[in-house]
Amino acid sequence: MASKTPHQNVSFPSKGQTAHGYLALPEGGNGPGIIVIQEWWGLTDHIRDVADRLAAEGFVALAPDLMGGWITHDGAEAAQMMSDLPAETGADLLAGAVEYLLALDAVTSHKVGTIGFCMGGGFVLALAAQQGEKIAAAVPFYGVGQGVPESYTGVAASIQGHYAEHDAFYPVEQARAQEQQIRQESGADVTFYYYDAAHAFHNDQNPAGNYRKEAAQLAWSRAVGFLKENVS
Repeated sequence: MASKTPHQNVSFPSKGQTAHGYLALPEGGNGPGIIVIQEWWGLTDHIRDVADRLAAEGFVALAPDLMGGWITHDGAEAAQMMSDLPAETGADLLAGAVEYLLALDAVTSHKVGTIGFCMGGGFVLALAAQQGEKIAAAVPFYGVGQGVPESYTGVAASIQGHYAEHDAFYPVEQARAQEQQIRQESGADVTFYYYDAAHAFHNDQNPAGNYRKEAAQLAWSRAVGFLKENVS
């Protein structure tokens, strides 16, 4: 989907280093802040498109680059890239992204929302646990184990999850157990949706061809409505 929103590549400080990302602004120039967390493929055109779509909905969307500029369409290479990314490193970089986003004049919210896919779905939950009150809403899509916290006691955000019933990477039984753990440990509002689809059903550029248009559109509609309701 072509974007008509202003967008740019940006740099920001993170734990004494310089991190990079993709920033998309709404037509009005300002709005609530959203962190978009990538899949294991890197900061691909698909993730940039997700940020642009959120900007078109009125958000200031920042997609941090967790892979240092590396992008791949090969599953084995993507898995290696993910395994080479320590959870602590990813969490630190995302913490810097939250601080950067909240400091922007264009961001009108005092808290941010987060949305992430695959590996990013795990880091969405890690960021919510790490940042506490700074995260108003967290939306994981079929988050795999990478980055997923052991405890959710620090979560203050409302959570809406989107998971696949036929996910070979993150079986639905694990997703249902995770849903209950978050609800029990955090006390936050938690809603998980489950779809008759396989892993990465939202990614219309997924190399495995798992995209399912009807499920993707329904999940996206729910996610955008949830973010609008909770991040302001």
